[in-house]
Amino acid sequence: MPRRVDIYDTTLRDGGQGEGVSFSLEDKLRVARAFDRMGIPYIEGGWPGSNPKDEEFFAAARKEKWRQARIVAFGSTRHAKHTPARDPNLAKLLGSGVSVATIFGKSWDFHVTHALRVSLEENVDMVASSVRYLKQRIETVFFDAEHFFDGFAANPEYALSVLAAAFDGGADAAILCETNGGRLPAEVAKGTGVVVERFPGRVIGIHCHNDSGLAVANSLEAVRMGASQVQGCMNGFGERSGNADLSAVIPNLELKMGVRTIGRENLRKLTPTSRYVYQIANLPLRDNQPFVGHSAFAHKGGVHVSAVARNPKTYEHVTPDSVGNERRILVSELSGRSNILACSPVDFSKYPGKEKEVLAKVAKLENEGYAFENASASFELLLLKAVGEYRPAFELLGWRVLSDGVGDRRSEATVRIAIGDVTLHTAADAENGPVSALDQALRKALIHVYPFVNDMRLADYRVHIVDAQSATAARVRVVIESRDGRGIWGTVGVSENILEASMTALADSFHYLVHRRGGPEKAARKRRMLHHIPKS
Repeated sequence: MPRRVDIYDTTLRDGGQGEGVSFSLEDKLRVARAFDRMGIPYIEGGWPGSNPKDEEFFAAARKEKWRQARIVAFGSTRHAKHTPARDPNLAKLLGSGVSVATIFGKSWDFHVTHALRVSLEENVDMVASSVRYLKQRIETVFFDAEHFFDGFAANPEYALSVLAAAFDGGADAAILCETNGGRLPAEVAKGTGVVVERFPGRVIGIHCHNDSGLAVANSLEAVRMGASQVQGCMNGFGERSGNADLSAVIPNLELKMGVRTIGRENLRKLTPTSRYVYQIANLPLRDNQPFVGHSAFAHKGGVHVSAVARNPKTYEHVTPDSVGNERRILVSELSGRSNILACSPVDFSKYPGKEKEVLAKVAKLENEGYAFENASASFELLLLKAVGEYRPAFELLGWRVLSDGVGDRRSEATVRIAIGDVTLHTAADAENGPVSALDQALRKALIHVYPFVNDMRLADYRVHIVDAQSATAARVRVVIESRDGRGIWGTVGVSENILEASMTALADSFHYLVHRRGGPEKAARKRRMLHHIPKS
């Protein structure tokens, strides 16, 4: 049997202390349910007594049917002025109705004398008496030894005496907290090793912050030295530079160290869960995030793509599907023939040498500011044009946009297109900007021939400055993401005129939609219907 390490998630408490992170009550419940489905055994819900929302969370959590997770309430040891029975913080923990509580206490003598301003002996008693009081009333009690590694470096025997007090009080586990995030892996390994040896048979945990960029490494080192619980946050959320990122800790333990955490099947839920948490927190994804990032298994260099095509192990340390992610082949001026072949729906064996022309075209376009990494649809249209397989859904003859003055956001767009030998001239207006007006005018013309255009909607619209030094004369890159219920695709346009760049990307979106539906010949209504269409 592989060794077991319990995962303890504190995204809803410690993670919520990160800048820009704010969870509503319903947000917290949704995230907790996602973690429960993923198999995380301990989910810290918050600090009852610190704010009304956390108290409401524990009340709501008691009504939930959790599959396997245990909801944890967090708090501190008693105040120096109170006995445990009269301490309001401990009373709030008991009132939360949980079966698992975690309390933190000081293990660094410097903090005891300068922050708490009590004697070292009094602090030890605060730890022991608080744990004992809770343990007599709650099934499971964990003790977080705050600033343990700083305390261990300054006064190792005192830091160890604080852990001993927690265990004497009945703590089910002592968690070594690398609170300031400044210790190196060797220091964490040394301290954890001493603790495991000093307290044989006891459950030792690790809780690391990422101020030196080492929270994941420090967590893994602690496990290597015998820790059997890891605390952290999904996506590394947390105060200052964040906490240990569980989306990296968990797969490293499971896939690299042979340690069982949530199991291989649940591990496939990691990427979807990570992205769901970003969505709930209303934060952008980190594309280069290990294991779960959009770019984690993206290959751009031609040498890389060629090797991955032969054997993915050449440039992938784990398989994408093992963590619920997917491989992506990117195309840019850095690409080689392998990138084109890997991305292409075109059979280039029918067109010898054409892939070289495509590479040259891509290099030229990227020099002008284009980027196809998030515009696979525009790239596919480029390929089809290169080999003569492209059948345009329409020809864009001209367009115009008018916007009302200050204080009115209404925009009006007119579009002229040709389908076959018929020219269509349509107009539309919109209250939410010129691009929306262009979109409405274009689909108003197309719907007569391609009725499914109303299935498509614009899901995302992004503008990038290509050459910022040119100020207001700079070229801009517009990337549009579209979807139609059957799939998602991206298109791109570049110009010094933001509306022209937008129209290029927008037109490509409609061209690609018709292509997906079988091409103009298959997707269009009978051409003779065009002669009955109003021309304005």
